[in-house]
Amino acid sequence: MPTGVAIRDVREQLFDAADRILLRDGPSGLTSRAVTTEAGVAKGVLHKHFADFDAFLADFVLDRVHRMAPQALALREAAGRGTVAGNVTEALVGVFGSVAVAIVALITFRDELRARLRETWPAGVPVLTEAASMLGDYLARERDLGRVGAAAEPQFLAAMLIGSAHLLFADRTGPPPTRADVERMVTNVLP
Repeated sequence: MPTGVAIRDVREQLFDAADRILLRDGPSGLTSRAVTTEAGVAKGVLHKHFADFDAFLADFVLDRVHRMAPQALALREAAGRGTVAGNVTEALVGVFGSVAVAIVALITFRDELRARLRETWPAGVPVLTEAASMLGDYLARERDLGRVGAAAEPQFLAAMLIGSAHLLFADRTGPPPTRADVERMVTNVLP
């Protein structure tokens, strides 16, 4: 890109490039040069908008976590409709069918990124803890409606579902699990 040309939504352009690289090449392929090349911008553009590459990555991860808000709202509004297993399955496929699994690997891969995220996200892995919170809230609503057992503990169920789904989706070398695979896991976890 020529110098002096205004770039619209540069952060989003860089974040979208990071998504594509993570999905294609994994965390080891995610470098500042790879991001700027993929985004079609000069390398200096990234450093103009972020203090360093780990600051970029921290903002990228948090942006992707905040993108889960519409999915959380949709799941919350699904309480009482459809089946609980079907709603949970759709939520898990939505979370893990996105860049979430690659973000978990990225956070695990980069010590400095984990340290930066701890400044604003004190516990857990941001994408997974947000997904667990989303599922826990939904399951609590379903329990209140009598569609999940009264003795169920939604936050524990949510953690089991997130952990189990992560194990299903974590293998980047084979085909992703089918919706039926995810639903079978969900029906085995839910009481």
